[in-house]
Amino acid sequence: MDTPSPRLISLIKAINRFSDITGRLVSWFVLAVVLITFVVVVMRYAFNMGSVFMQESITYFHNYVIMLGAGYALLKGAHVRVDIFYRPASAKKKAWVDLFGFLLLMLPTCLFLFIISWHYVAFSWSIFEGSQEAGGIDARYLFKTTILLMPVLMIIQGLAETLKAVLVIQGFESEVNALNEQEEEHGL
Repeated sequence: MDTPSPRLISLIKAINRFSDITGRLVSWFVLAVVLITFVVVVMRYAFNMGSVFMQESITYFHNYVIMLGAGYALLKGAHVRVDIFYRPASAKKKAWVDLFGFLLLMLPTCLFLFIISWHYVAFSWSIFEGSQEAGGIDARYLFKTTILLMPVLMIIQGLAETLKAVLVIQGFESEVNALNEQEEEHGL
């Protein structure tokens, strides 16, 4: 076979696009954190007022950035690696590391997180858990839902990264590089 399957390339592109859009949307929450923090500080020190709702919203937005942005970080290669071994390796060796890293480390860890968190999040939804603080955000169940969404987003993007690794191992390194260059053109 001279070229990879067009369906496989389309799947990788669709997953990458999904992670990119998710990451771009979530990145706006960083601005929300900064602005709300500024307002909270001004209210506290200039007007001697406080808002539990606003303070909790900072935590919520921060949580969303980290948990919902994890797949985007994986897409952009912004996650932690042992670069002293990975960086000097050939493309095929990197692909093998990525393949086994997903299958042996990331996939089992994400599945474990999802499974052990399911009842915790489901219970929160069953009682529509709210804030423990008076005047806080009465949607803690939404906050906890990200515990389930993060591993799902990581598995989805991890699948795309694994498919890219398989393509490199099969000798389609230039096609994978073309995919990665297309993603970089649209990066933040």
